[in-house]
Amino acid sequence: MLGEGRRRRDCSVSTQEEARRRIAAVEHLSFGRIILLHSETETNIHTSIKLRMDAPGAALALCLFCILSGNVFGYEYGEDDQDSYYNSISNGPTQTPCRSQDLTRWNNLFTMLENSEMKDNMLLQHTEDMTGQMDILRKELKHISNNKACVQAIENTCKCINEQINLKLGQAVKHLREVADKYQAQNSDKLEQLIQFARSQATRFTKLESRVGLGQAAMKAFPTYPKEQEASGTDGGKLERTLQMIRMQLALSQRATAHRYLPSGCETAILFPMRSKHIFAEVTPSISFSLQSLTICLWAKVTQALNRTVLFSYGTKKNPQELQLFIAKRSLLLTVGGETHLVEADGIVTDGQWEHVCAAWSSEQGLASLWMNGEKVASVSGVAEGHLLPRDGFILLGQEPSRSGSYKDLDSSVAFTGKMTGVNVWDRVLEPERIKECANPEGSCDSRGNVIGWGVSEIIPHGGAQYVN
Repeated sequence: MLGEGRRRRDCSVSTQEEARRRIAAVEHLSFGRIILLHSETETNIHTSIKLRMDAPGAALALCLFCILSGNVFGYEYGEDDQDSYYNSISNGPTQTPCRSQDLTRWNNLFTMLENSEMKDNMLLQHTEDMTGQMDILRKELKHISNNKACVQAIENTCKCINEQINLKLGQAVKHLREVADKYQAQNSDKLEQLIQFARSQATRFTKLESRVGLGQAAMKAFPTYPKEQEASGTDGGKLERTLQMIRMQLALSQRATAHRYLPSGCETAILFPMRSKHIFAEVTPSISFSLQSLTICLWAKVTQALNRTVLFSYGTKKNPQELQLFIAKRSLLLTVGGETHLVEADGIVTDGQWEHVCAAWSSEQGLASLWMNGEKVASVSGVAEGHLLPRDGFILLGQEPSRSGSYKDLDSSVAFTGKMTGVNVWDRVLEPERIKECANPEGSCDSRGNVIGWGVSEIIPHGGAQYVN
């Protein structure tokens, strides 16, 4: 028993010494790190960070020292009492070494402290790196602040950018104002055009009403043109609805009266009541028809178009088809110098409606074109290029001359049936704007050709053809 007690006491003594040695080493490292950090750190922020990282390790070491010292000493005092008891009966047995499991918990504890020390070293290294980077940034900022030329260059650059931005903004504002003024002027012009259009449509509708005989009650159902003060106000929707209503009513009136009345401005027309070889109209031109260019315009309302229905023809005994303007069902054709030289527009003719037809030709490059209601519908080059229309021919409306020159030998299959007015011929190719003016139903018969002029040149109806108004 006494030998066992001494052995236990020796183990506890060796354990106490080992613990004191390791704790002393930890305390030395921890307090040494605190002193080192305090000496190396220049700012209070860095010192506070490092003290906070190492203070837990020092406090833990101090606590362990106090606990271990108290426990070991308490254990020693208890063992001394026990040892004195066993010494009285001990026979001096040999001491045995302490077993390894008695030191296991101390080894684990010191291992944890060493790991904590490694982490503290890593944090310390990162903090020192951050301090070095902050010093570099501080030096660069100080260098920039001391370099007056750099500061002046930065200020000049900022001023330049500011001036450019102000210039761009000024240009943008100016452009927007110009665009706004332009649109305002365009809107004013369009509004004025709408007012004029409404007035003209109201005037035209009044004429149609007086000619058709709709009566005052029907006239009241259709509003007249809006007043200027109403059009210049903000109620644009009301003006648009009024104009739309006027257009609809005019379209209805035109469709209702198209089969009865002539185009506006044309007081008379030639009526071809049936398809017959005896029904046609003979035209005497004001000047010779020996031409190298011309333009033919007329208003026609065909009752029924067959495979060949002649509107205008000029021929000689040698060539009865020297120049022809005719309809082939729904197509319009022009031939010069024979049927091999022609220009054609398909699918544009409608039976029973007044339509304005124009044909233009020039021997120079053989340019030929067809127009329907003021719009070009066909154009061809190389038609009778360099050709000259011969003298002493015959001009007929609604028929083509015969080779014999006798009116008894005419062909009824090509005869025109319907109405025709506003027949004019010029010795030149008219401009497109002039052709569009001639196609305007308002005053369309006011323009007269210098070769054939409607109401001026001699046009004699034959057979059952007659003038109507």
